[in-house]
Amino acid sequence: MSASSNQGQKTESLSSRVVNKNQQLEQAGLLRKRLSLVLDPSQSNYFEVDALPYVNFSSNDYLGLSTSAALIEALHQGARDFGVGSTASPLVVGYSEAHVKLEQALCDATGHEAALLFCSGFSANSALMKTLFNDSDVVLADKLIHASVIDGIQDSGAKLKRFNHNDIASAKHYLEKYSPSALLTESIFSMDGDLAPLAELSALCQQHNCWLIVDDAHGFGVLGENGLGATTLAADINIDVQLVTFGKAMGGQGAAILGSQALIDFLVANARHYIYSTALSPACAAAAYAALHMIDKQPELRQKLNDNIRYFRNACLEQSIELSDSQTAIQPILLGDTAKTMAVAKRLKEHGFWLGAIRPPTVPQGSARLRLTLNSNHCEQDILALVSVLADILNND
Repeated sequence: MSASSNQGQKTESLSSRVVNKNQQLEQAGLLRKRLSLVLDPSQSNYFEVDALPYVNFSSNDYLGLSTSAALIEALHQGARDFGVGSTASPLVVGYSEAHVKLEQALCDATGHEAALLFCSGFSANSALMKTLFNDSDVVLADKLIHASVIDGIQDSGAKLKRFNHNDIASAKHYLEKYSPSALLTESIFSMDGDLAPLAELSALCQQHNCWLIVDDAHGFGVLGENGLGATTLAADINIDVQLVTFGKAMGGQGAAILGSQALIDFLVANARHYIYSTALSPACAAAAYAALHMIDKQPELRQKLNDNIRYFRNACLEQSIELSDSQTAIQPILLGDTAKTMAVAKRLKEHGFWLGAIRPPTVPQGSARLRLTLNSNHCEQDILALVSVLADILNND
């Protein structure tokens, strides 16, 4: 059959494609589904699903700020002062005093010259990558970098090279071989909870005239001096571009890219995500501003989080539960097999504990795990009860 006779023929309808893919994912235990939660803001670590109560060990709300009375009031007052929505893109009439105030506060906290707000961390990362890079660039990234970074780089046309996770020798090899325009890493890795060697990476990047870009989504609020993120970890860490999100330790919604004034001017003029999207709600910006102040002025929030991390790890040690080396709020329990991970998560739910069951493609094949996250509002009683049930499940598997 000639090529011309094939034109216009469909090998698979869209409807069939959707149904077949869903069936494949279902059979592999990988079909993601949403659940509607019943929440009580006065009980931040508890919710109901289908009228059944659960203790939540899956949230990224590390400091418990999402249900803070002060932040709820800040969001309410922000809506009264500025309205619920921004009503337009930032370059039309969507950029208000609330946004300016938050951007300046973020710069004061991190030492960057300028900031640019987005509605989500995924949008911010994607916008940065696809706007900053083009097909003349080679970009080097940690192998475990977030999906939003990978998608953005692929959209840009740049050549992506990936060094071994947190491996300085591997990063140096790729820097010398490819002379990349930028090196990308996370501060705290979202699935493993480990820290990037930022000081060493910063030194390498300066030696090779290469930008260091850090996704600080899981670090901002809990890392560094007063919890103000990766740039405050050490004086010798030079970060050219930093991404922070408001939906994790800050308890709200939104994100920001932080960098030089020239970079932010470039993004304002060229980033399609920014130009053609309705701006972040000014009420959300007001809440994020309040959260930033709380993080800076209330170290007891981080202290309680760190106490809970130590308590959990010690309890696991006593029960012979094998953990990774993570010292952060993200505590992965590697089980390897997808089916086993799903089964353990299901049994934990039967005991009233909700943990994330993370499997490929979110993590590499063979590294399925429970992703347990701690926050400052967890109580020792719930932590100890979880560890006891988990030990019983794992020891009797």
